[in-house]
Amino acid sequence: MSVLDLSRWQFGITTVYHFIFVPLTIGLAPLVAGMQTAWVITGKDYWYRLTKFFGKLFLINFALGVATGIVQEFQFGMNWSEYSRFVGDVFGAPLALEALVAFFLESTFLGLWIFGWTRLPKLLHLGTIWLVAIGVNASAYFIVAANSFMQHPVGAKYNPERGRAELTSIWEVLTNNTTLAAFPHVIAGAFLTSGTFVVGICGWWMVRNARSGDETKIAEARTMWRSGGRAGLWVIVVAGVALFFTGDVQGKLMFEQQPMKMASAESLCKTATDPDFSVLTIGTHNNCDSVTHVLEVPYVLPYLAKGKFSGVTLDGVTDLQQAYNAKFGPGDYRPNLFVTYWSFRAMIGLSAGAILLWLVGLWLTRGGRITDKRWYSWLCLLAIPTPFLANSAGWVFTEMGRQPWVVAPNPTGDQRLRLMVQQGVSDHVSGTVITSLVVFTLLYGALAVVWFYLMRRYTIAGPEAPAAIPPGGPDDTGGPAGRHRAEEPAVEQLSFAY
Repeated sequence: MSVLDLSRWQFGITTVYHFIFVPLTIGLAPLVAGMQTAWVITGKDYWYRLTKFFGKLFLINFALGVATGIVQEFQFGMNWSEYSRFVGDVFGAPLALEALVAFFLESTFLGLWIFGWTRLPKLLHLGTIWLVAIGVNASAYFIVAANSFMQHPVGAKYNPERGRAELTSIWEVLTNNTTLAAFPHVIAGAFLTSGTFVVGICGWWMVRNARSGDETKIAEARTMWRSGGRAGLWVIVVAGVALFFTGDVQGKLMFEQQPMKMASAESLCKTATDPDFSVLTIGTHNNCDSVTHVLEVPYVLPYLAKGKFSGVTLDGVTDLQQAYNAKFGPGDYRPNLFVTYWSFRAMIGLSAGAILLWLVGLWLTRGGRITDKRWYSWLCLLAIPTPFLANSAGWVFTEMGRQPWVVAPNPTGDQRLRLMVQQGVSDHVSGTVITSLVVFTLLYGALAVVWFYLMRRYTIAGPEAPAAIPPGGPDDTGGPAGRHRAEEPAVEQLSFAY
């Protein structure tokens, strides 16, 4: 394999692995903040227990996400130094803001939240977790803004003397219409992930307690686990609706900005008027002549592209390839059609796991009911990974569909602001990249085992006992608006943090 292929594999493996943690971190932080808010307002003990329980899982996920995310920054300078030289003046600005604003916000107030249970007034302590949630989502915005420049470069000019892009307006970079379309979609996907995560765990515990025969545990199933699960169910439905509308907006924008990506997503090889939406194909895809569309749906694709059901002409891969040859010179401007086509469908199809869980869960817990059906606990466990996989498939589609560009040309902007992948790679020897690829893959595999072990361990251990809950009351000494119990052991805080 060439240095280019090895570098792409390394970046792909580390990025996809890192993105396992990202949507859960983004979505779970506001959910934990919401649980704590419910406890502060209502004073109900089970909201406190749910806050601490899911807070532990959030911290584990957050720590692994930070550790794996740091590697991404180094790769830009090591394996993709030519890319960094070309676009670093622009790309580095939102990343710097992410570190200076968002990361410091979330990390500082996360520490205060972890160790502030016995030291801060309840309302002030509640504010810290909300600031963490804001910081996490702000971090996502800056990252999406940086990535959107690669999809649709704005706010920069090309310096022919230095042969690189130079920032002209950070405001244009941060308000890129690609960013404004992509960010809500990313956040909706994150909330779908976190909502499914909460429902899956609460549903599993609800069935376990309901089948125990212990009246205390059955009462917990009816109050704590049902309440947490129902909250997650409504998060799923809101996130699902948001995904539909934000995905529609983003899709229409991509048909304008990156028509090759969207044509590849449909294996639309020839330009056609009102083509059908392809549900299933057979063939090698990368050879357009061998693709057979087995199952298609009319009217859908024209609406996805232009918001109309007919009268829409869409360019095909073959015709776009000829146009790009004429515009940018000889070359292969097609992405991997097989990966682009199927990752797009995996993104949509895997989201159905969360929707199925929502429908079943809402029905089984209607009217104050709980369920002891073992099959529902299995459905909960099987549904949890589906939005994780859907999010990963969405990013694979976004990045693979952009190929062979690492900075795709803006159809209405400076055409010199473009860079192909092979132009961005560092001048390494293969052995160097192979060594780092093997080391990172093994290290990340070990971290995956640690992550799964910790998440499983603390999920099975369950929430803390009711005796550990601070007493309620309206005054400033222990009530919902007051200060937490000062005698709560500091050792418990350390166990909560780690």
